[in-house]
Amino acid sequence: MPRLILGSGSPRRAELLGQLGLTADEVRPPDVDETPLKGELPLNYCRRIAGAKADAMQVASDEVVLCADTTVALGRRIMGKPVDAGEAAEFLLALSGRRHRVITSVVVRNVHGRWARDVVTNVKMKRLSDDELNAYLASDDWRGKAGAYAIQGPAGAFIPWIQGSYTSVVGLPVAETAALLTAAGYPVYGGWS
Repeated sequence: MPRLILGSGSPRRAELLGQLGLTADEVRPPDVDETPLKGELPLNYCRRIAGAKADAMQVASDEVVLCADTTVALGRRIMGKPVDAGEAAEFLLALSGRRHRVITSVVVRNVHGRWARDVVTNVKMKRLSDDELNAYLASDDWRGKAGAYAIQGPAGAFIPWIQGSYTSVVGLPVAETAALLTAAGYPVYGGWS
């Protein structure tokens, strides 16, 4: 049986793999510069970063590598992980009362090939009051989160509507990931007996 290598240090991605009954044999997050290129569109950015992560990984003959990247897009604007509470507030105020897209690109690789999929989910954030914004910023839940929020945390109360994949918004589209792993020869459903 091939070894599953998760090219991400995200505990959320590990938990989502767990929904498939899978545990990575090893977690090896690659070191990749995630700075957007000048004028780069969000979908292209997400694809490029997920691909760069997969390309940066050394893959042994008995390994299947899984890498992903998630970004929040407001129109053509890429909203990555905020550097501080001020930028988090700026992101949340821009998203407040509006629809945006959450894009997750997934790349699975082994020595024989590479499989990739992009999943785009439309998300609406309710209009945030000053009290809601300030309480959320004080919670520190925005740290390390694209767009300064995580739908599976306290900010879930700000999201009345999504169209698409909930697990993709969390950070790993489970259905699409299962299909990619299966295509790469990893026995996703082998342990379900």
